[in-house]
Amino acid sequence: MAQVPHLPPLQALRALEAAARHRSFSRAAEELALTHSAISHHVRALEQSLGTKLFQRAGARMLPTSVGARLAERVRAALDGLQQALNEAGGQGEQPAVRLEVSVMADLANAWLIRRLPSLYEAMPMLDVHLRLHTEIPPPDPYSVDVGIWHQRVDLPGFECHRLIEDTVIAVASPALLARYPGFTVADLPRLPMLRFALRSWRDWLEQAGLPTHEPERGPIFQDAGMLLQSAVAGVGVATARALLAHDYLVSGALVQIGATRIPSTLQYWMIWREGHPHESAIRRMHGWLRQQIEASRLPDAGADAGAVD
Repeated sequence: MAQVPHLPPLQALRALEAAARHRSFSRAAEELALTHSAISHHVRALEQSLGTKLFQRAGARMLPTSVGARLAERVRAALDGLQQALNEAGGQGEQPAVRLEVSVMADLANAWLIRRLPSLYEAMPMLDVHLRLHTEIPPPDPYSVDVGIWHQRVDLPGFECHRLIEDTVIAVASPALLARYPGFTVADLPRLPMLRFALRSWRDWLEQAGLPTHEPERGPIFQDAGMLLQSAVAGVGVATARALLAHDYLVSGALVQIGATRIPSTLQYWMIWREGHPHESAIRRMHGWLRQQIEASRLPDAGADAGAVD
């Protein structure tokens, strides 16, 4: 009779996987409905059994060692495979759900992505997306989520980084605001209230448009591009915005483009995930879907924009 291999308790393996994914014993304990000390006990027992360190402390975080990270990836794949087998056994072969935690920049999510989620679920009905909105440019810990859609790439070994968007910046305003300036032309733009964005000045757009490059000295300043667009829709003022984020508002008529001037955007979007992720096939399908949606959201070439105000 073949000898049955000795395996650690399943709860210990789950504790290892969750702690490595969250980079935190406390967050792993919350997910598994255990105490912090229980997670620590499970990890110590595994370390003693294997004779090697699986985690090391770095400030307030518990980072897996190279051995711990590799083991956690293997455990994650094994747990996913076990869950899929159980789903198939209990559901007569129904396709199991694929749960992905996706961290995405808040402006992209609010202005563009969320309204396209029905299309994503139609294309990938097995997907179970848990969205986390991120507002700061420095990306969070890339190990803490399955997918990141951020303004910066992750220059760490073991990660795939794909640039999603190379965008341009245009000027937009609401029709109601422009209606208050009869006979408005692009040359009149400096007379309008100009909304300020903390991450982009007006100077480059004004220079490209052949207008005086005077920065507005008054008016609200926005840190989030989504809030900036909402304020433009509300008629608070004219704004510069990424063409992709403004696309849906322009199509609906909530905003109109002022002139045909475009300047390159200095902030890109990157999609990041771990190499060899257990759900890499689903992540790559999601990446392909995103690229299709982005391509469908491109505005016409400069000078051909429907509804642009000259």
